[in-house]
Amino acid sequence: MTTQLEQLKAMTTVVADTGDFEAIKRYQPQDATTNPSLLLKAVQIEKYRPLAAEAVKWAAAQNAVTDVAGAAADKLAVLIGSKLMEQVPGYVSTEVDARLSFDTMATVEKANHLLALYRDQGIDTSRVLIKIAATWEGIQAARILESQGVKTNVTLVFSFAQARASAEAGAFLISPFVGRILDWYKAHQPGEDFTGANDPGVKSVSRIYDYFKTHGYNTVVMGASFRNISEIQELAGCDRLTISPALLDELANTEGTLERKLNPVDSPKPAPAALTEQAFRWDMNEDQMAHDKLAEGIRQFAKDQVTLEAMLADLA
Repeated sequence: MTTQLEQLKAMTTVVADTGDFEAIKRYQPQDATTNPSLLLKAVQIEKYRPLAAEAVKWAAAQNAVTDVAGAAADKLAVLIGSKLMEQVPGYVSTEVDARLSFDTMATVEKANHLLALYRDQGIDTSRVLIKIAATWEGIQAARILESQGVKTNVTLVFSFAQARASAEAGAFLISPFVGRILDWYKAHQPGEDFTGANDPGVKSVSRIYDYFKTHGYNTVVMGASFRNISEIQELAGCDRLTISPALLDELANTEGTLERKLNPVDSPKPAPAALTEQAFRWDMNEDQMAHDKLAEGIRQFAKDQVTLEAMLADLA
C-alpha cells in the first residue's frame, strides 16, 4: 500500500515548510515557502553560512545602500529562494518584512524590490509568490500587486474575514495557520476535545475552503502551521498544504487509506458584496483569537527579522 504522503500528493499539492534544501530533496514537494523564522534557522546551520556571507558581501558593494544588514537580509531571502527553485518545480514564497505590515505602499515597494533581486539572479519571477501578512493594509497591497501581475501569498490568516477579504482582493493564495489557531483554543479552553474534526484550525480551513469553492473564488487555500498529522489528514483534498519536514517524514512512514475530506463544488453560486474596511476591522475586533494571533505572528516575524539582520551585521 502507498504511504499517506503519496496518497496526499494525489489529491493536494504538498508544499515544504522549510528552507532546508536537503529536506526538500528528500520529500520532493511541488512548492516551497520560507519566512523570517525559517531563514533565521537556516543561517544558524553551518552549511548555509556561505549564502549569508554572499548576501553581506553583495550588500556592502551597493553604493546606494545605507542599511547593509537590511539589504543583506533581502538578498539572503532571494538567494535561498533561488536555491529552492532549483529543487521544486512550482512556486517559492518569499516574505515581505513584517515591520511593513501596516503600510500598503511600502509593502508594494518592498515586493517589487525582492522581485528585482530575483531577476538579477536570472530567476523567472512568475514562480515567486510574494508573502504578505493579512492585515487590511497587507491585503490592499496584495490587490495592487495582483493588478500588476505579481502573485501573492497572504499569510497569518486566522479568521474568515481575513480569508474572504483576501479572495475579494484577488490574492493568488492564502495561508490559514491551523496549528496556531489550535494553540490559542487549547490555552483558552483547556479540557475541551480538539482532536480530529473538532480541531478549531481544521474547522476554520474547512469553512474557508467550502466558501471559496461555493462562490467560485480562484484564490488557493493552503493550510499551514500544523501540530500533528491528524490536522493534515482532516484537510486532505485542500488545494495546498505546507508541511514541516518532521510531519512529512511521519506521513511518509504512515500507511493505511487516506480519506479525502475536502472536495470542490460543481456549480458555484454568485459571491456576495465585498467586505468593507469597516466590516473587516470590526470582524477582527470581535474575533479575539484572530486579533491575538495576527498581532503575535507579526511581532514574532519582526523579532526574527531583527535577529537575522543583527547576525548579518556581525558578518559585515
